[in-house]
Amino acid sequence: MNFAKIVGVLLLIAGAASLAMGGFSYTKDKTVLKIGSLEVSAKQQEEVNLPVWLGVGAIAVGGLLLVFGGRR
Repeated sequence: MNFAKIVGVLLLIAGAASLAMGGFSYTKDKTVLKIGSLEVSAKQQEEVNLPVWLGVGAIAVGGLLLVFGGRR
């Protein structure tokens, strides 16, 4: 299995996961108040939505790499 086919399989998996999950979320610390050496922070959850075209595009490119990746 050459490099192009490995990348193709990874793109297929990533595209399918993107379509299935629709996005991901993460938590970041945000400083709410800072007075001198006193600092108050809060955890804030952010959500990133992945567009459908990104997942479909990854699946399409991954499929093309699988089909045409080994040919020279």
